[in-house]
Amino acid sequence: MTTEEPQKTIVTRPSGGVDAVYGIGVIGAWVYYLKRATTNQQRVQGLLKGLVWPAFLVYALLVFLDRE
Repeated sequence: MTTEEPQKTIVTRPSGGVDAVYGIGVIGAWVYYLKRATTNQQRVQGLLKGLVWPAFLVYALLVFLDRE
């Protein structure tokens, strides 16, 4: 009686190009928002906005495309 080991599945993932673009975008958004902040509250808001900048970008694009 032989016992067979189960085959290991190899999972490949594409390169992290999108992650790099998002990371550079976050840094750029932080620079943009923090340069314009004058209070500590605005600085905190700038840090949070920097994390979700793609949402602002998509929203602005949809508003632009909705214009006739």
